Amino acid sequence: MYKLLNVDGNAKRGELHTVHGDIQTPVFMNVGTAAAIKGGVSTMDLKDIKCQVELSNTYHLHLRPGDETIKKLGGLHKFMVWDAPILTDSGGFQVFSLTALRKIKEEGVYFSSHIDGKKIFMGPEESMQIQSNIASTIAMAFDECPPYPATREYMKDSVDRTTRWLDRCKKEMSRLNTLEDTINQHQMLFGINQGGTYEDIRIEHAKVISELNLDGYAIGGLAVGESHSEMYRILDAVVPNLPQNKPTYLMGVGTPENILEGVERGVDFFDCVYPTRNGRHGHVYTNKGKLNLFNAKFHLDDQPIEEGCECPTCQNYSRAYIRHLLKAKEMLGMRLCVLHNLFFYNSMMEEIRFAIESNNYAQYKSNKLEGINS
Repeated sequence: MYKLLNVDGNAKRGELHTVHGDIQTPVFMNVGTAAAIKGGVSTMDLKDIKCQVELSNTYHLHLRPGDETIKKLGGLHKFMVWDAPILTDSGGFQVFSLTALRKIKEEGVYFSSHIDGKKIFMGPEESMQIQSNIASTIAMAFDECPPYPATREYMKDSVDRTTRWLDRCKKEMSRLNTLEDTINQHQMLFGINQGGTYEDIRIEHAKVISELNLDGYAIGGLAVGESHSEMYRILDAVVPNLPQNKPTYLMGVGTPENILEGVERGVDFFDCVYPTRNGRHGHVYTNKGKLNLFNAKFHLDDQPIEEGCECPTCQNYSRAYIRHLLKAKEMLGMRLCVLHNLFFYNSMMEEIRFAIESNNYAQYKSNKLEGINS
């Protein structure tokens, strides 16, 4: 159940109650595609860096180690030793990114595994069954993530199919949650709004799926090649047509700037690989802009990545040491950068929540952008 605690402009401060604990929103979900955060970050580390929600991927876990295996081992929470909420992406984005390997039909998608070429079928029911086996807190509906750009005709047909698939997802999820051997009988379902950059298709789809009274609503198919201004235009059009009393999730977004803009437009949930991917390449976030620790100027720099930062990395290690580790290709260098970046993101979300509670979000956003773009 979602509780709206405060609204500042369009920015929402909420709380989502789940069987695995409460999620304070706005929230950034830390991406652990194959049930691990890339960069050698453990679930124990996630507690230290203020992670509220871990995100894993249905497609990848279905292929390896297999969702049936995860179910036999007690579900993903037990498997990866994490007792807080987990959201599983439906696998739709990954399946549809395999353009040369897949065929879309009304019943679902036929595709070949990117690992061994094995033929696989996934439709709405299969996606729900896999996510039920994984036993995540929140399951995402199986949708088509259309290519960008796409013709209006293609987009309309695709969105109509996604709507039919969502109805099937809801029915299957309801059925699975009643079965005796289902690990998490309180699994939530979020639907996904699609429509590319066609405002009218997006708005109509938002209105249709809002009538299904789902646990939450995501906006998919953005950050796939369109400009930031186009993405914000679509958010301005779509978010007011989704239920304010349900969480809104902007999938796969993004930079700190994207998040600040999304929050201003009423988005609650975010996820993105940027903080981990950038960290593994020695790029770290600070309140005064991004640093590349491979740069020679950090060779003798005994300061932490950011003065005053309370992350485990900044509490103990210098820029010079981390640069040395990265140059020597030591895994610890990547790990320390990823820990810092995720702490930065999770702390920013904490600041955002406080700013909305204080009805001071516009000023906070302005100050934050000025700092990180300096």
